[in-house]
Amino acid sequence: METIFNYFETIPSSHRSLILVGGITFFWFLEGAIPLFKFDYKKWKHAGPNLFFTLTTIIINFTLAFLLLKTADWVQANNFGFINWLPEMPLWLYVILGLLLLDFFGAYLAHYVEHKIPKLWMVHLVHHSDHKVDTTTANRHHPIESIIRFAFTLLGVFVVGTPIAIVFMYQSLSLIFTQFTHANIRISPKVDKILSYFIISPDMHKVHHHYKLPYTDSNYGNIFSIWDRIFGTYMELDREKIMYGVDTFPDEEKNSTLKELLKQPFQGYKKPTGLEEV
Repeated sequence: METIFNYFETIPSSHRSLILVGGITFFWFLEGAIPLFKFDYKKWKHAGPNLFFTLTTIIINFTLAFLLLKTADWVQANNFGFINWLPEMPLWLYVILGLLLLDFFGAYLAHYVEHKIPKLWMVHLVHHSDHKVDTTTANRHHPIESIIRFAFTLLGVFVVGTPIAIVFMYQSLSLIFTQFTHANIRISPKVDKILSYFIISPDMHKVHHHYKLPYTDSNYGNIFSIWDRIFGTYMELDREKIMYGVDTFPDEEKNSTLKELLKQPFQGYKKPTGLEEV
């Protein structure tokens, strides 16, 4: 564990980029081998807007990374933050606890808030309005949302008191998990169910992408499933009944156009409905 900790403490930017590109490439090919849904689409055309938003997310995160570095250095120098106030513990437990709590602030809480505040929902809508969810959907976030997510992660680093090694470890795992859970891959329902007791499984997250309530407002987690289970936001739905998109924004053509997606947060507020039975 000490070797891994030391590696992430000074992980080169090129290695972090390789994790992103390698993950997308791996799951892209895996989707072709074991697809969950056989989408009738031109994969590269669909990927275009999603990869654009992936690029903007990278730019924003790398531009603001110095804030994470300074905050992580400050909490360590001042022994500030929840995990620094606990009794001394083994390094492996310290790392797991740090990752678990960062996942709460940077993923679960940020995601939950985006669904509950109308203006933030309209920003987050860009992610939900993809009608063909695959691994490229993972980072389909409007630039405004990338900033919001970064702010929540920064809050987590401050409150939790995580050193930069755990921060970079969390960000790397977050990249892999979001690509994994969005990837259009079919795995055994039994295996998926077992995974969902510990981590966010592909089926568990795809329920969140169902086009109407109450499923849209469920399964907010990114790495660990414990937060959805603790706060009662865990839901299940037969994978064959899942339909992607948002029922109040049904125009797939508009939802596939970069120009329209960039404007989406500034349209009138419309929350998904749940009036019809699934």
